[in-house]
Amino acid sequence: MGVRKEDGIVPMEERLVAADISRYKLVRNNWFAYNPMRLNIGSIARWQGNSDVLVSPDYVVFRCLERSTPPVLHPGYLDHFRKSRQWDAFVNEAGDGGVRVRIYYRDISQLRLILPDVAEQQQVADCLGTLDDLIAAEGRKIEALRRHKHGLMEQLFPQPGETVPRLRFPEFRDSGKWEEKRLGDLGTLISGLTYSPTDVQDGGLLVLRSSNIQNGEITLDDRVYVRRDVNGANLTRPDDILICVRNGSKSLIGKNAIVPKGMPACTHGAFMTVFRASAPRFARVLLQTTAYQKQVAADLGATINSINGSQLLKYRFTVPKPAEQLRIAACLFSLDEMLAAQWRKLDRLKVHKRGLLQQLFPSPEGNE
Repeated sequence: MGVRKEDGIVPMEERLVAADISRYKLVRNNWFAYNPMRLNIGSIARWQGNSDVLVSPDYVVFRCLERSTPPVLHPGYLDHFRKSRQWDAFVNEAGDGGVRVRIYYRDISQLRLILPDVAEQQQVADCLGTLDDLIAAEGRKIEALRRHKHGLMEQLFPQPGETVPRLRFPEFRDSGKWEEKRLGDLGTLISGLTYSPTDVQDGGLLVLRSSNIQNGEITLDDRVYVRRDVNGANLTRPDDILICVRNGSKSLIGKNAIVPKGMPACTHGAFMTVFRASAPRFARVLLQTTAYQKQVAADLGATINSINGSQLLKYRFTVPKPAEQLRIAACLFSLDEMLAAQWRKLDRLKVHKRGLLQQLFPSPEGNE
């Protein structure tokens, strides 16, 4: 097995497993394993399976003295503590080494905790464990909705080489074939703003960037403002589609979201573009299709980290007549609204948990 930040202890890829595993380390139920080279980014987990497993000899394996007399530390309590700010502060100070910080057990063993008795530790672990279960359940709802939407889109849009979808609303079944169009036939691009540090100020004109696209929505958790009289700013309008066209992370390129009504006065940065369409909701649906994703991937290739605007306008899609466009957009937007509401619910639960983690685990220095 190996340890991943998001997934915990999971099976390793077969190609990574050594031919000789005689030196591999045993991990039993409620024991911890971590990579000393990656602890600073969260690669530690508690094994909760019933069967014993093996991890690389490069890993550190340890267990809590829960069976000592009297019991000392409950593994569930420590498992939740490692997600707290106190743990992060300790880990960021405990490492030694150069570019890749190594944190060995001799470092971990110096961690100081203020502990209640084991019964209270169990209660804290149960409380946070129940919240984790709820967060996981809400996450599964999101995944189910996303799969449902993806499957529906596959049915509502023609497959490659076809001109009609496999699933069509009854009122459009006799409306004939869809037509191939370029994205440039459906709207225009509005270029982003290049600004300097001297243009940045508190308040003023909001600049939308890639960090403002979260889970398919525009969010304002991360804000940058520039002078209202800055040169070259194109004001963004409600129903514009914000698209990331350049980023250090390829996974963000092509990501997009529709600008909602009620946004403050804003423009968008140079690594972004805005697509302004006559039927914005349908255009936004097109920019979520497999056809769009394939064209973005083809443009990026192995080394390029940007989409050229003129090339973006050449992207080709098979589209129906305007009335059917509106019907499809209305259907899929209702699912988007359900997904957005579910994401907000999940975010609130995560914020609630972060607050509990801060309050349930006192700092040894007595500052919290």
